[in-house]
Amino acid sequence: MASLELLNLVLLSGAALVLAGILSSLIAKRFGAPLLLVFLVIGMLAGVDGPGGVAFDDYEATYLVGSLSLAVILFDGGLRTKLAGVRGALTPSLILATVGVIITATLTGAAALLVLDLSWLEGMLLGSVVASTDAAAVFFLLRSGGLELRQRVTATIEVESSTNDPVAVFLTLLLVNILTVGKGDADLKVFAELARAFLIGGALGYAGGRAVVWMTNRADLPHGLHPIFVVASAIAIYALASVVHGSGFLAVYLAGLVVGNRPVRAFASVLSFHDAITWLCQIVMFLVLGLLVTPHELVTHAFPGIAIAVFLMLVGRPVAAALCLFPFGYTAKEVAFVGWVGLRGAVGVFLASIPVLAEVPNASVYFNVGFFVVLISLVVQGWTIRPVALRLGLALPRTAPEPKRIEIDLPGQLKQELVGYPVQADSAVLAQGRVPDWAKPVLVIRGDTILEPTEAGRLVERDYAYFLVPLRKVQRLDQLFTPSTEAERDRQASGEFQLEGSALLGQVCRLYGIPLPEGERAEETIAEYFAARFEDRPQIGDHLGLGPATLVARRTENGTVVLAGLLVDDEEVARRPARGWRRLLKRLT
Repeated sequence: MASLELLNLVLLSGAALVLAGILSSLIAKRFGAPLLLVFLVIGMLAGVDGPGGVAFDDYEATYLVGSLSLAVILFDGGLRTKLAGVRGALTPSLILATVGVIITATLTGAAALLVLDLSWLEGMLLGSVVASTDAAAVFFLLRSGGLELRQRVTATIEVESSTNDPVAVFLTLLLVNILTVGKGDADLKVFAELARAFLIGGALGYAGGRAVVWMTNRADLPHGLHPIFVVASAIAIYALASVVHGSGFLAVYLAGLVVGNRPVRAFASVLSFHDAITWLCQIVMFLVLGLLVTPHELVTHAFPGIAIAVFLMLVGRPVAAALCLFPFGYTAKEVAFVGWVGLRGAVGVFLASIPVLAEVPNASVYFNVGFFVVLISLVVQGWTIRPVALRLGLALPRTAPEPKRIEIDLPGQLKQELVGYPVQADSAVLAQGRVPDWAKPVLVIRGDTILEPTEAGRLVERDYAYFLVPLRKVQRLDQLFTPSTEAERDRQASGEFQLEGSALLGQVCRLYGIPLPEGERAEETIAEYFAARFEDRPQIGDHLGLGPATLVARRTENGTVVLAGLLVDDEEVARRPARGWRRLLKRLT
């Protein structure tokens, strides 16, 4: 009986921590605090030095929980990444994820020698532990920060953070092996092991993703089991790749990429379920990390932790980003932002636990300094992503709220989904008066009456409208049923220039005093500018950044933008920075 009471007490404590994290998120959002930091702090308060007094030092359990959570989060990141949007950033992202990690680890290792009594190999181990960015933190903070970044910047950050873990893991394991066993031949075997991890992980990720798609589309599962099947498959792919000495992190991300870019049954339900499960994984992972750390030991490593964190944020990561991205034509602003959004998170703490499990000398130094780096990264970089992105002109505020979509899976087919929306005031569908041809009306609920589309006629406020929509275009239909916010209406009322779709970008930029973004063609039309950046045909309400201005699709014909609105931030145009290193150096000095 005593053991049962203990188990119930553990369940109660775990549920209370999760609930505390969820409820604290309301306060954190009001003050703009990074939510991951909130979960981490709650875990620390519940730990041995906090009011909770829970003594938790199980590194193996922490590694297991973290691996499981990261597998789900990385799969979700791949699931939401469209290949059409990352092709141009794939090569630089992979170089940053490999060469960039090595550069960061080397520079940070050298800095560690100056502030800690470590050998060169020990400094490199510390640098390797904190060298990779954390995909979980990056995905979460970018998507919860209320920003829409330029497509190339988003693709670079997300792909790099999802694929840089194998290099950091390999470097950490190699250096731990050298320090404990003394075997560390820096010959071709090192690179062969790394190549094998990438190849096995890549092959299993692709094959596993195709298998998940095949099974999901053909298995006659009971309603509601498709999302659970997909999540369980993702964890299995991660575990299998790790067991055969491949990169589990890379495998699970690629599997998500495959599933997210192929027709899949109940795809909207899978995405909705992943929203919830990803939140849960984030909360549990950072609560456990908070429990694991011992604050009074952490304080003794405050100076080296702060010094290495500052060096990593201001030198190590930015230098690696500059060396890897400038050869591919990235602007100084883009490089500066990618360098700044080098968020450290759970991966760094998990890697820091490897020396502890392997009983490497100075293991506590790696763990506590690594934790300090993660903590400072979440506080400083997590808190400043939004203002830095806006300051550099790389993001637009996402002013529109999320649509209230109802999803109904249709068994036996793969191409269509039945979705419903409440028709709200100020939504684009009321202004436009119709929906795209690819959205087939099914029924309209008006009051307590169910009407056929022909009976209902034009939609009115407070209707509930249901449509058959191609799977890949559901999110495009969302925009028509999303109401404009007061902030957006104010911006439109303050002055919007109307442009024909045939207008040339170069002429528009010259006319309105907007600098033509680097890498863009002056002879490209507005319509071509939209068409090249959307996987499907542009729809009314789609918007793109044009330097300090915003282009909004106002009218389309046959999938081509024929009329666009131009919203110009006059203050930003007036103070627009000069391009290149000269202005960057001037600001720094």
